[in-house]
Amino acid sequence: MIELEEAVMEIIVNAGQSRSLCFEALRAARQGEIEEAKNLLREADGYSRRAHHIQTKLIEQDAGEARQPMTLIMVHAQDHLMNSLLARELSEEIIQLYQR
Repeated sequence: MIELEEAVMEIIVNAGQSRSLCFEALRAARQGEIEEAKNLLREADGYSRRAHHIQTKLIEQDAGEARQPMTLIMVHAQDHLMNSLLARELSEEIIQLYQR
């Protein structure tokens, strides 16, 4: 069983790193460094997958017998993850525009 506090911090850290890399990719694309931008998005994907994996474990525990309390920090972690996923999708679209 995964500890809630540890899981929440893992989600926040990994989602935050993913989001940061997405914005770094946008800066690279703006400077015409499209391949670097794409590499940064791939790196962001790894962090996003880690955050999503932890979220999935928490959901599985919650659906089972280890009910998870809903805390403000948990909501904060979910907010980080959702924002990083949105940043990733939008970054890819914007990078495609820069590429044209």
